[in-house]
Amino acid sequence: MPGTFDKVAIVGGGTAGWLTAGLLAARRPDLAITLIEAPDIATIGVGEGTWPTMRETLRTLGIPETEFLRECDASFKQGSRFDGWVDGSERDSYLHPFTAPPASQTGQVLAAFRDGDETFAQAMSPQADVCARDLAPRQRAMPDYAGTLNYGYHLDAGKFAELLKRHATTRLGVTHISDRVDKVLGPQGSSIEGLLLAKTGRLEADFFIDCTGMAALLIGEHCGSGWVDRSDVSFNDRALAVQVPVEAGSPIASQTVGTAHEAGWLWDIALPTRRGIGCVYSSRFIDDQRAAELLDAYIAEHLPHADRSQLAPRKLAFPTGHREKFWVGNCLAIGMSAGFIEPLEASAIVMIELSCRMLAENFPERPETAALHAEKFNERFLYRWDRIVEFLKLHYVLSRRSEPYWLAQREAASIPPRLAAQLELWRDAPPSNWDFPQQDEIFSAASQQYVLYGMGFDLPASLARAPTAQGAVAMREKTRALLAALPSNRDYLDRMNNIAANPAAHGELAGS
Repeated sequence: MPGTFDKVAIVGGGTAGWLTAGLLAARRPDLAITLIEAPDIATIGVGEGTWPTMRETLRTLGIPETEFLRECDASFKQGSRFDGWVDGSERDSYLHPFTAPPASQTGQVLAAFRDGDETFAQAMSPQADVCARDLAPRQRAMPDYAGTLNYGYHLDAGKFAELLKRHATTRLGVTHISDRVDKVLGPQGSSIEGLLLAKTGRLEADFFIDCTGMAALLIGEHCGSGWVDRSDVSFNDRALAVQVPVEAGSPIASQTVGTAHEAGWLWDIALPTRRGIGCVYSSRFIDDQRAAELLDAYIAEHLPHADRSQLAPRKLAFPTGHREKFWVGNCLAIGMSAGFIEPLEASAIVMIELSCRMLAENFPERPETAALHAEKFNERFLYRWDRIVEFLKLHYVLSRRSEPYWLAQREAASIPPRLAAQLELWRDAPPSNWDFPQQDEIFSAASQQYVLYGMGFDLPASLARAPTAQGAVAMREKTRALLAALPSNRDYLDRMNNIAANPAAHGELAGS
């Protein structure tokens, strides 16, 4: 039909490319979607943690939860724990759980925390104690993607990309071309007319999505969208990543663990068969050798049975920032081609999900409206990147550590003005929806509270006038009930895999 805008070409695979292809195909079956993936480029595989939004994403894709957990060697993630970020002492630890505080938290519930001896996360949600005991957020009898507590996942990023590829091509009608882009066709800095592929030749489409990662082949090289450097705020630009096998039957943690070190932090992500461990650092403060020493020392302490001589960490270097514009002409960047700050708080995959959702719900029906959609998209995602930068910085500015890296993190010149103003306002009143009013805020007021009060930020003086919450007793009762009812992560996942391998012996279906 003349004037239609329905042929989409996605360049790049991995999590960004295949998640985009699948979600767009599931939500817009009227579109003809082709994904071009170079055969010799491997998935980076750093993004191994998701937000709870992934549950709705997988449901939209039509992937059963059991299939996802089994195929991706996945486990449940119920939040992030931060060790050593305040002062580095032995008891320095707090949790940012995924279950929000009660709706009445601004007054009585916060006052209960003030008067009690629990951590902030314990006072606000049963999830803190559930995580401390490595328990699952759901029981086997529950329907897919339902839970007693809010949760996301830890996963093997390489296996996840393969599952998404298989599902998109066999069930959702996405066309896959294994080929390399030799040339982007059309005048430099303008809309894309087509692609010249090494083996396939010319490929034309109405709309192009750049999932080429840091190469930014379409949005950067062709469309000329500039890079906004945020390294003045976010210092980390390197990581060493390694996968460490674990013993059968070992506990599976319910949260990502981030452990602060002298010039950054280490992540620790537990899967059923291994732990993904990495050292994130700033090359301005330590070199690669020192980072390797910190990573090795962490593994020696926390996985003493690991054969460290067999481990070969991968070095990853990443620019810190994002594009000036994410949508230019008929090209949209999704994933690392759009930007990357650091792997703290798992913002990378959720930005892919949000980008796909906005595109699917606002896809241009005609070429004439593309510029209007681009303007709206760019405005919304510039807002989101600013909020990510501020929230991640919040984890550093409240620290009292004394190493040069941590002192530099607290220098006024490195603190975004909006965050500095918010910190002053939060001395008068807790973070609320008035501070974060947009639809689909990545980090809500509840997330801000968990970090603020987890790191010891003073409660507002006005709460001294609030009575102790009756809800505190109910919260403790709910916690006790969940601790008694929920299985461990290990028991849940091992039983799921045993049933899948031999459903008849268990009298259950593998997907039940």
